[in-house]
Order: sequence, then structure tokens, then C-alpha cells
Amino acid sequence: MFDMFTADLSAAFAFVWHTDYISAIALIALLLLVLMHSRAEGIAIAKSALIFFVIIILLVLTSGVCHFFALPMPAQVLNEMAVVLMGILTLRIFGLTLFRVVLPSFGLTPPRILEDIILVLAYVAWGMVRMSQAGVNLSGLVTTSAVITGIIAFSMQDTLGNILGGLALQLDSSVSIGNWIKVDDISGQVIEVHWRHTAVRTRNGEIVVIPNSLLMKAKVTIVGSVDVPQWRRWIHFAISNQIPPQRIINSLNNALSEAEIPLVSKTPAPQCVLLDYKEGLSHYAVRYWLTNPQVDDPTDSEVRSHIFAALLRQGYQLASPVLDVQMTTESVERESRQHDAELVTRQNTLRQMDLFSTLSEDERTHLANTLTYTPFVKGDIITKQGSRAHWLYVLVSGEVGIWYEVNAHERKLLTTLPAGHVFGEMGLMTGEPRRATVIASSDVECYRIDKQNFEQIIQSRPALAEEFARILSERNLQLKAVQHGSNENSEQHQARILDSIRRFFRLPT
Repeated sequence: MFDMFTADLSAAFAFVWHTDYISAIALIALLLLVLMHSRAEGIAIAKSALIFFVIIILLVLTSGVCHFFALPMPAQVLNEMAVVLMGILTLRIFGLTLFRVVLPSFGLTPPRILEDIILVLAYVAWGMVRMSQAGVNLSGLVTTSAVITGIIAFSMQDTLGNILGGLALQLDSSVSIGNWIKVDDISGQVIEVHWRHTAVRTRNGEIVVIPNSLLMKAKVTIVGSVDVPQWRRWIHFAISNQIPPQRIINSLNNALSEAEIPLVSKTPAPQCVLLDYKEGLSHYAVRYWLTNPQVDDPTDSEVRSHIFAALLRQGYQLASPVLDVQMTTESVERESRQHDAELVTRQNTLRQMDLFSTLSEDERTHLANTLTYTPFVKGDIITKQGSRAHWLYVLVSGEVGIWYEVNAHERKLLTTLPAGHVFGEMGLMTGEPRRATVIASSDVECYRIDKQNFEQIIQSRPALAEEFARILSERNLQLKAVQHGSNENSEQHQARILDSIRRFFRLPT
């Protein structure tokens, strides 16, 4: 009795166990070690393979039990399922090792969707081999299932289109992960390309799922690719057509090429162009190259701020809608009150400056009426070392950095001036070239005093030249001490500055 039980058990074991299992298990273990050593996801792959292997063991044991209890049909089916799953597991681990370890070691990185398709085809081929060995007539099966296959293909044409579209996108690399794309009203960065869809993360943090078939049919704009990492942006604005276009273009080209604006490329430099004449206005655009497509709107805003400030410095304003407006008494009175309030502010500002503290009230009022409002945006170069400009700036708000240009590629920060200071006074008083470069450290507002407006005051009271020479001498000696460690005699230096002021304004000696 015991011998019969042992014989039946041995027969059941021989039925379910194949010697090829040992070879397959050894190959799988070896490949898993390679994956875990070379890939970060190797442990996750090993865990899934272990779960798969447990299922195979359960099928094998269940098949053996069925065979032991003389249930040949269930035993055969379960045994065949175990063989098929063991083959699929072997093919999967082999394919993952080939595509994710072996090929990358040779510099080949095929798209993930190609890996998936080849593995699926291998699974199908293995299944057909097992069916053929089981005695299934594959030719008859293919013939009888042709109609069913056609029906399934017709009903799944959208899904098949998405799969083929995803395969095409990956193989020709027309849309790659990391690209910034625009599809209709959707703009964002490609984060995944799957069988059915492509996932795009917008600048608002939303993830939009776009069917691959739509990407194959629609017009897709790719920005910020590897070949062209920069993206050209357009800022449109309009100015009255009474102002010559070359003035607008030259002013903005100079201002934007010198300004330090984050994420705006210096090469090619920003460029202002005249686009059209419409409704009594000249329509312009500033074209610049953005180095990070993710920060488009904030950078556009920065460039608009620089454009606005540069236009105001030149006395230009953005165009208003062309309307026939009749001024009323109320609006005239309001403008008069605003002008008086602004004049008082300017007078108080000048009164607090050492350079203008010796002026009379009438002289300060005259000078306050001639001030030119000149705003600058952070990064703007306000004055350039070595250039000539016969005016000075009164800093009303913000702060500026005073830089000494050591050479064409090196600057040295001398000091930072907060609101309430003046700079550029040597250019106004003596006509000398700028001795330092002044850059806006923040958004600043200044008043500009020009030579022709100041000349009337100093010529009417030449004695002011001595007081200005004293103040300028003190400031200039401080600057020289920082730059060169100079210890020049202050009286001699003051006398030279006084002589320069008199010659520049044609004053009697």
C-alpha cells in the first residue's frame, strides 16, 4: 500500500516537474542580480518576479495534486499554465536586462514603448509555440478568427491609432520627454509618453493627457528643444506716429542690450522692430530670446517694465486709444493741483540735497520746474563709465550700485547709494566723462537735471561755483581714495574743479 502511494506521488511529481525549470530559474536569478546591481528599479523588478514565481509554484503544486487524485484534464491545464508563465517570466527578465542594461552599455537607449512591443510580441510567440506543441492547429485558428480579428480591430481603431502614434513619436523622437510643446491652447512640458497618451505638465502645475493619435494629426509647436534651447518672445506696444521710429528703435535697442534681465539671452540681443501703422499709431514689437520656457510670463513682465521705463526716460509715452477728447474745467483744475503737489515734492527733495542747499527758494523753484522724471528698472545701466553726459540724477526711490570698470570683463563695486543721493554731478558741473558705471540695484525713480536748465542759475550767481567745487572735491577725493588710494591735496583738487566749472559754464574767473 505504501509502495503504491509512493509510486503515485513520484508519478505526480514527474508529471509536474520539468528539468527545464532548473535552467530557467538559474537564468532568471542571474539576470536579476545583474538588474539589481545596475538599475535602481532592480529591486522592484525582483519583487514582482518573486510574486510571479510564487504563482507558478502554486500552479505546479495544484497540478500535482490533481494528477495524484486522477484528475488528468485539470492537471494538464494547470501544468501548461505553469509552463507558459515560466516562459513569460523568463522572457520578461531577459528582455528587461537586454533593453535596460546591455544596450545602454553600448550607448543605445531604445524608447520604452519599443521595449514593451517587442516583449509583447515575444509573449505571443511563446504562447503560439506552446499551443502548437499542445496540438492546436494554428493555421485553422488564424483562418477562423480572421473575421473576429477584423471586428476587434475596427472597434479598437482609436486605441490602435494611439498605440501606433506613441510608437511613431518615440521612434522618430519628434516629441521627447522634457520638450516644451504647444498643442492648440495647451502649453507645457512633456513628462511621459505612453502607449495611449502623452502627458504634459502645464505651467500651472496641471497634467494634461493628450491622446497620441491627436498629436499625430494636430500641429505641435516644440519650444526649448535640445537643438534650439532658446525661445523667441514678442512684446507688442504702440507709440504715436508723430515720433520718428528710429528714435524709438535706437532707444530701446540700447537700453535692453545693456540691461541685466534674468533669463533674457544676450546673444542674440533683444531687438525692437516697427511692425505697422494703424489708426494714427506706430505699432512696434520687442523680440527677445527666452532661455527658460517655463518662466515666460514673468520674464515678459520684466521686459515690459524695462520698455516702459526706457520710453519714459526719453520722454515718450505708450499710445492711448485715438479719441477726440474735450477737456473740461474740472480736469484742468485736477491737473493743476497734481502739478502743484509734484512741484512741492521736487522742491523738498532738492532742499535736502547738500549740492543744492545753498540755492535760494526762487532758484530751487526754477530748477524743480525743469526736472525730468526718469525711472529705471532693476538691472538698467544708468550711466556708463567713460561716456559723456551733461546731466546728473537725483535718486528719489530705490537704490543704485556704483561700479568701477577695471577692464572690459571685470567690475568692482565701490558703494551703494540709497534714495536721497545724487550722482553724475561731475558730468553736469564740469563736462568730464563718467568716472564710474551706475547700475540700478532695484527699480528706481530719479529726477534728471540737464546742463541747459542749470546753466541759467549758475550764470546769474557765479559765486555758487565755489560752493559746488568744494562739495564735488570732497566726493571726488573719496572716490579716488577707494579706486587708487589717492591722498591728493584737497585745496589743489578743489581749485582744479572750480576752474573746470568756470570754463564749462563760461563764467568769469
